[in-house]
Amino acid sequence: MGYFASAKVFSGTGHYYTGDKKVMWGERINFRLNLKTMYTGLIHTHSLLRYLLLILLLAVIVKAFLGFSNKQAFGKADNLLGLTLFSVTHTQLLVGLLLYFVSPLVHFDGGAMKDPVVRYWTSEHIVIQLLAIVMITMARITSRKMKDDTAKHKRMLIFNSIALVLILMAIAMSKRGFFSMPGAAS
Repeated sequence: MGYFASAKVFSGTGHYYTGDKKVMWGERINFRLNLKTMYTGLIHTHSLLRYLLLILLLAVIVKAFLGFSNKQAFGKADNLLGLTLFSVTHTQLLVGLLLYFVSPLVHFDGGAMKDPVVRYWTSEHIVIQLLAIVMITMARITSRKMKDDTAKHKRMLIFNSIALVLILMAIAMSKRGFFSMPGAAS
């Protein structure tokens, strides 16, 4: 049996069978099936949030570029867009951390670094994405403390652009493709 293999068979009588045992509903939770269901939900949520985060990140970068180049005031729309990006980024972080600990691709043993796929998901992906999250967070926090509107736009532009490059680099390193969804046939 594989990592998430489950021998759970439903009988229509309020019972289910695990291997050779008959079990009443609610009497025992099949941990493997629940872990697989949680993993599937988390991976799809994480993948869909990726697109929302990238759209917001691009919007913040374009708005910051226009604000910086045209010497515009850092207004409520800029602040709200930055706050929304900050919130979505940290939601993505929480989903990603949950996913990290239930993923069958993450291993904490000596052989993890020998397999390039396992190494990527165990260490490289999380480090690169944490750096991108730090850049987005620093852009938001430090720009809020600045007084000069042009400097705020410049800070948002530079830090968020670095975050975008890091995120795109991590997506490219995954070898899944930009528009792929988990479990989809390649």
